[in-house]
Amino acid sequence: MNFLRGVMGGPSAGPQPSGADTIQKLCDRVASSTLLDDRRDAVRALKSLSKKYRLEVGIQAMEHLIHVLQTDRSDSEIIGYALDTLYNVISNDLEEEEQEENSAKQVDDLGSQFTEIFIKQQENVTLLLTLVEEFDFHVRWPGVKLLTSLLKQQGPQVQQIILVSPMGVSRLMDLLADSREVIRNDGVLLLQQLTKSNAAIQKIVAFENAFERLLDIITEEGNSDGGIVVEDCLLLLQNLLKNNNSNQNFFKEGSYIQRMKPWFEVGDDNCGWSAQKVTNLHLMLQLVRVLVSPTNPPGATSSCQKAMFHCGLLQQLCTILMATGVPADILTETINTVSEVIRGCQTNQDYFASVNAPSNPPRPAIVVLLMSMVNERQPFVLRCAVLYCFQCFLYKNQKGQGEIVSTLLPSTIDGNSVSAGQLLCGGLFSTDSLSNWCAAVALAHALQENATLKEQLLRVQLATSIGNPPVSLLQQCTNILSQGSKVQTRVGLLMLLCTWLSNCSIAVTHFLHNPANVPFLTGQIAENLGEEEQLVQGLCALLLGISIYYNDNSLENYRKEKLKQLIEKRIGRENFIEKLGFISKHELYSRAAQKPQPSFSSPDHMMFDHEFTKLVKELEGVISKAIYKSSEEDKKEEEVKKTLEQHDNIVTHYKKVIREQDQELEELKQRINTLTSQNEQLQATVTQQVSQIQQHKDQYNLLKVQLGKDTQHHNSHSDTFQMNGIQTEEVSKLKEELEEWKNKHELLQGQLREKDSVIEKLNSSQLEMGTTEQSSQTIKSGGLEHNSELQKELEMLRSQIQLQAAEISKLQMENQKLQVTNATADPVLGDSGATAATSSELEARLEQEIKELKSEVKALSEEKESLKQHLDSSSSTVAILQDEKSKLQREVAESKKEQDDLLVLLADQDQKISALKIKLKDLGVPVEDEDDIESGDQGDEDEDGDEEEQD
Repeated sequence: MNFLRGVMGGPSAGPQPSGADTIQKLCDRVASSTLLDDRRDAVRALKSLSKKYRLEVGIQAMEHLIHVLQTDRSDSEIIGYALDTLYNVISNDLEEEEQEENSAKQVDDLGSQFTEIFIKQQENVTLLLTLVEEFDFHVRWPGVKLLTSLLKQQGPQVQQIILVSPMGVSRLMDLLADSREVIRNDGVLLLQQLTKSNAAIQKIVAFENAFERLLDIITEEGNSDGGIVVEDCLLLLQNLLKNNNSNQNFFKEGSYIQRMKPWFEVGDDNCGWSAQKVTNLHLMLQLVRVLVSPTNPPGATSSCQKAMFHCGLLQQLCTILMATGVPADILTETINTVSEVIRGCQTNQDYFASVNAPSNPPRPAIVVLLMSMVNERQPFVLRCAVLYCFQCFLYKNQKGQGEIVSTLLPSTIDGNSVSAGQLLCGGLFSTDSLSNWCAAVALAHALQENATLKEQLLRVQLATSIGNPPVSLLQQCTNILSQGSKVQTRVGLLMLLCTWLSNCSIAVTHFLHNPANVPFLTGQIAENLGEEEQLVQGLCALLLGISIYYNDNSLENYRKEKLKQLIEKRIGRENFIEKLGFISKHELYSRAAQKPQPSFSSPDHMMFDHEFTKLVKELEGVISKAIYKSSEEDKKEEEVKKTLEQHDNIVTHYKKVIREQDQELEELKQRINTLTSQNEQLQATVTQQVSQIQQHKDQYNLLKVQLGKDTQHHNSHSDTFQMNGIQTEEVSKLKEELEEWKNKHELLQGQLREKDSVIEKLNSSQLEMGTTEQSSQTIKSGGLEHNSELQKELEMLRSQIQLQAAEISKLQMENQKLQVTNATADPVLGDSGATAATSSELEARLEQEIKELKSEVKALSEEKESLKQHLDSSSSTVAILQDEKSKLQREVAESKKEQDDLLVLLADQDQKISALKIKLKDLGVPVEDEDDIESGDQGDEDEDGDEEEQD
């Protein structure tokens, strides 16, 4: 202990030893002492010296400390000291006053070197994982900190060791369940370092229920109002989800998206946001964007977008978007998040179009955002975010594009309110170059891949000044372009014109109709200007090339050949191609091509749009080829194009016919199944009725036998009363029998009506089937066979009705027998004076009931006659159906003959097309194969299917 007092600064008689000597003595003591207390004190002393003498302790004591971890695990205190000492040696997280600026790099290298020494033996990391499992706070916490520091210094190497260690990642996941917050929070930091840039570990952590635990921690800490722990959890969630499709799908399938909605429930009082809340909400918005990023697979993004709409997350984000008092950076990130949640999802885009700002009168959210975009007093990043939101709203949204363009058309302009189209035109022609660029790009997105809207936009007329006639929007754009405005304005207008004219011959004709446009473009391209103007020259070359490539030669003075001759004389082909290449070689072009979101460091760098870079990439090559083509090659190419278009039209027509036939076949199959089920039900009903009739027959025969026995004993007084009682009972039973027969007749009549309706349906379906071609012939013959089966069933019903008529006649005969029995019973009744009145009353009642039965039998016979007439009409209907069957058979034969003729024509057409393609290939023109065309058509059909699912 006297030795330790000397080390710790106590009084000593001799000269003070140096730090290195002291550390060496402490290391010897750790290695040689047999008493645990001595070793513990020595390790504690090393810990106190490790910060000041980091290098010396690391070099001399690391091996001894690792040995302590291996041998003294029973004593948690010495283990804790050893782990703290190693942490101080390896970690670079020293206090600022202990670091000098010139030695910062040296400190980083020192920690990395010590980490490399420690992990050289993989058993050391495995040992550390075992120690982290210990529940003792003095062991677990320093172990977590040491492992975190190792991952910071040598992340990939340590990750690989943990990955191959048995249950290595699972052991660390238990830290999130620790009841001690300090260990749990440091465990989150450890997992942050562990999951960086390692997809395998990210998947293991995710499947170890990390999402559930992290979301629980965020909820416990108060969501966005929580502290730094919420921030750490959000950073870990980003590590797990970013660029990891498997984890994103697991997150969505686990219904964790629904648990994100409470994060964005901000109150009405949005003033006084803390810096931590702003940071937390910013990370939460970024996490939403990770799930719907445009770089994710389209299917995964679409499913997440739908889930966010159905759980109300999109609605909550739009509430923040329209709220007041929200910090500017949160509002900007919210706009970017809403943009990617609605991008390419028709349902979400439709909802966003319906959102109104809380103003008086209410205005659409799109209009309010566009007002911010064209307002030069708004922050630059906010204006970029609004532009991105508008682009995402119009992405693959022809309905939204039509609504925006319609606000510019003369018939839909409302003078009482500001529309999106008016704001775009105002921004397009304002004095602020950034507003010009944003409005031009926004309007270009409204025309993207929509030839119909490009033609409709040609109708837009603008009133430039009082007294002057209105000019078209296209003309006004070219006028501003020729006035020599700022480079940013001209670049935006040229991008708009290139998008507008591409793949729209009518717009090209309108552009060339102005005689000043072509000389202006050639003049711009031919001049030798500085580097700033090279970009404008390249865009002018692209616009002129589009005017040639999509020219339909409707203007005699500006035919393709004449424009190419003009380029050859005034510019030169090589010079033209060189100027065209300025676009793709520009640095800002490469930046814009990387991702859809417009992100620029300053307004001056705002030159290119992401979608426009795709257009340039598509047209640059074809325009270069078109410039060098001769007139004969152009003519041949046009002929081939027309032939291919005709072929495509024929193929499209037959595909449409096949789709329609498939739909009709499905409908007819459903009808046949329905009729078959109805037929089975009717057959079951008939079988049941036959069995009931047989039961009634048996009951009737039994009554007859009982009545015959009773009439033999009518001589005695008591027998007379018994006979009268039996007769009364039999009459009531017969009345019930007749009621049942009447019900049976009504039921059969209803069944006949159903049969008639079935026949009518078959008749209408046969008429519809007459318009189809050979593919529906099988269904027709099946329907006619079914009609013959229905005719057989009608015959069966006739025979059943005849049997019922015979039964009715039998009942009438039985009534007559009952009357005769009553007549023979009269003398017996007369002999008894005491019962005369009673017998007369019974006789009167019996006669009255017999009369009623006769009237009912008569009514049933009339119904029988009407049923016979109905059956006759049904027979005539069957005969008519047979005639229609023969007609249909003749029509099927004719349609088969016509289809054979069409197939012969198609075969000839295919031979001609193959010959033309061979000629084109010989001429060096790229020609798409039929397989490519079919795959493209199939892709279009798939996209149509996806849109119908999203709707």
